[in-house]
Amino acid sequence: KLSDIILHGMWRSSASYRVRIGLNLKGLAYEQKNYALSTGEHKTEEFICKNPQGLVPTLEVNGKTISQSMSILEYLDHISPNYRLLPKDPNERARIQSISYAIACEIHPLLNLRILKYLRNGFDQDGVTEWYHHWVKQEFTALEKKLSTEQETGLFCHGDKPSFADCLLVPQVYNANRFKCTLSDYPTILRINEECLKIQAFEEAVPENQPDAI
Repeated sequence: KLSDIILHGMWRSSASYRVRIGLNLKGLAYEQKNYALSTGEHKTEEFICKNPQGLVPTLEVNGKTISQSMSILEYLDHISPNYRLLPKDPNERARIQSISYAIACEIHPLLNLRILKYLRNGFDQDGVTEWYHHWVKQEFTALEKKLSTEQETGLFCHGDKPSFADCLLVPQVYNANRFKCTLSDYPTILRINEECLKIQAFEEAVPENQPDAI
């Protein structure tokens, strides 16, 4: 039995956003403990004891602590078979994971808060924005080609049911819009994002709908 699920996160953290979507799709109730990353609330000794990296999200389930959003989403599939994020079929699973890892490993690390803060030591805001737009264009172009040409793409990244991949795509589109990236060249990505946001589980996970939203 699952109880006492606590998500340590932050409203605008895209990795936290992924996990909120996953929890919502599975219909799991959870408590949020959110941290103001800009003021270093996630660097307190109490939080470092839960996650030595001092990063969000971190999930507590029945007293067990799990870090890293990808691991958390996979863990949720293991402990809660209700609404699978990753199918059991190896070919379907591999495709969904390839889309997910393209976002998590090739886009997100270059654009997260720590990197942007570091860039501001040597670049003005225009330079940081140029960096952001460059990597979104490069990676979204490849992702758009994959999603628009492969027959496995349906209403969502894979078929007609939201999956692990959609949990990652929607937060990345949110970030791209936030940084005013031009997304008109990615109609398939935009269409999938729009379909996802029609679903309550995604709507409830939107950053502006979180209790710590500023």
